[in-house]
Amino acid sequence: EGIDIENIEEKSYWVWLSLIKGLGSRKKLELLQEYGNPKKIYNLTESELLRVRGIGKELAKKILDKNIKEQIYKHIKYMQKYKIDIISINDKKYPQILKQIYDPPISLYIKGNAEILNGKNIAIVGCRNSSKYGEEAAKYFAYNLSTKGINIISGLARGIDTYAHIGNLGAMIHGNDICGKTIAVVGNGIDIIYPKENKYLEEKIIKSGGCIISEYPLGTKPEKFNFPARNRIISGLSKGVLVIEARAKSGTLITIDFALQQGRDVYVVPGNINSVNSVGTNDLIKQGAKLVTRVEEIF
Repeated sequence: EGIDIENIEEKSYWVWLSLIKGLGSRKKLELLQEYGNPKKIYNLTESELLRVRGIGKELAKKILDKNIKEQIYKHIKYMQKYKIDIISINDKKYPQILKQIYDPPISLYIKGNAEILNGKNIAIVGCRNSSKYGEEAAKYFAYNLSTKGINIISGLARGIDTYAHIGNLGAMIHGNDICGKTIAVVGNGIDIIYPKENKYLEEKIIKSGGCIISEYPLGTKPEKFNFPARNRIISGLSKGVLVIEARAKSGTLITIDFALQQGRDVYVVPGNINSVNSVGTNDLIKQGAKLVTRVEEIF
């Protein structure tokens, strides 16, 4: 659990790299391809940095910022205290399926069981203001997929996400050894619980052998623009994405765009034609996504 002491120095450089704002995951990947590890990047001088394509004065200043370098120890201490680990893209535990996407996160903060990241994963996504119909569907699919040894991935948000995680936890209670676990991908630092009412859910996920992951460093608030980026990880970790309830202009549809770019399967539960929560989902079906009404249709 938490950080293994012998790797602490190496991990502190990954923490440092995650703290640099304005440096996207593609740029970080290019730097890593060029230099091999974050320690080498950490030790670059300004003139060396300026030679790298796409790095100008502004970005070099952010990379060399002393304040960021001074924050590392505080982060590592917090991570040790609360059993939070950081897994880099060079790590065996890093989800291999996620490496295949266009802009994989170069590191993931994780609380809980890292072993499951490389398992069989399916994402269940949908709107925040879910209906009773959507909630029941999320629990049904999550429960039954879990009992077949499939991990359920969602975003710990209100609505469909919450019920997808709950469906998995229900299966764990009645389940057997092969039961899949649940992985929550959040759009903020793991030290921040959002939404607040999901604190108990987060604790249950960890206790049941699931995990919470984020590409964002500790202290990152749940800003609006974090969530679309977070969605590429939800679909990237999964073999397929199941959509339950999405409005016409829904954040859920961003996840589906990523899923299609990444070559993932998309499954959709049809909705009531009179419901605003079904406009997005029924449109996906018209566009050729696979309509499912029973869990067997996903296997």
